[in-house]
Amino acid sequence: MTDLAEMKRFLSQYDGPELRIMEICGSHTAAIAKSGIKTLLSPKIRLISGPGCPVCVTPTAYVDRAIALAKREDTCLVTFGDLIRVPGSAETLSAAKGAGARVEMVYAPADVVAMAKTEPEKQFVFAAIGFETTMPVYALLMEELLREEVKNVRLLTALKTMPAAVSYLLDSGADLQGFLAPGHVCAVTGSEAFVPLAEKYGIPFAVAGFEGEELLAALYGLLRMQGKGTVKNFYPTVVTAEGNPKAKAMIERYFQPTDAAWRGLGIIPGSGMCLRPAYAAFDAGSSDLTEDHQHNPACRCGQVLTGKLAPTDCPLFGKICTPLTPQGACMVSEEGSCHTAIRYA
Repeated sequence: MTDLAEMKRFLSQYDGPELRIMEICGSHTAAIAKSGIKTLLSPKIRLISGPGCPVCVTPTAYVDRAIALAKREDTCLVTFGDLIRVPGSAETLSAAKGAGARVEMVYAPADVVAMAKTEPEKQFVFAAIGFETTMPVYALLMEELLREEVKNVRLLTALKTMPAAVSYLLDSGADLQGFLAPGHVCAVTGSEAFVPLAEKYGIPFAVAGFEGEELLAALYGLLRMQGKGTVKNFYPTVVTAEGNPKAKAMIERYFQPTDAAWRGLGIIPGSGMCLRPAYAAFDAGSSDLTEDHQHNPACRCGQVLTGKLAPTDCPLFGKICTPLTPQGACMVSEEGSCHTAIRYA
């Protein structure tokens, strides 16, 4: 096994063809910045942030629908913290809450069950966004709702699958020579989920953890794999080839593939997951949420998400767009590229 010193030497002294490597996951973007990995790399290795922040890729139409539901007298919108500050086409959930809408933040989807039992006359809508990592949690929520016979909870879904977005980027001509695949997604899907993409496009994928040394090992592996359409797992303590069969079975039980709208990418066929027809009664109106009108038209969040621009290339970055005054989703979430860039500048 190559030691850390050799990996650092190789990555810092690399003098081959210029390489553009995308870390798909927003957690990787934050971990890379926090650990200072970019300072260890040769100028010929460029790391590009990808569309792996679930809050960031959610279109404004979804936020607008969540706000409209929260404003109903008989409805409470339940969400994780990040989404509450994401701009819709006119306002945020936070602004709506300040004006009297019922918006509650929780740490786990299961919290909504207790809330619904306490107020059976109210309709509770959970804002279910995320990638494969969080889908099992929503499947568990569905199981609990059915088991407890809770009738006043609905899901507003914006669930995305990572491989479909990667395929779209490559089909669109993205100039990339390798991918850091997200370890937590692969813990569910297995590293084999990226094998068809590696083989189809002849490009390497390295499944990576989130500590500095794990990321360095994955980057070192990617450089050694150049020109090979293969997937290698550098996070074996968590990720296996087949993933978590139980979690995948639970997801399949309640959800099915659907077309989905991604901020900056448009509609990608088969890239989302929605409730199966048998559970349509639990859906809060998740279909047709495709419009994406930036609250500030100068925001370049879409281009940042697809690697076309660096956060600092946006004319709003660090000026009127800051973590305290975000103009786009990329500045809201701690996994967002712009938030990471300004925090660790």
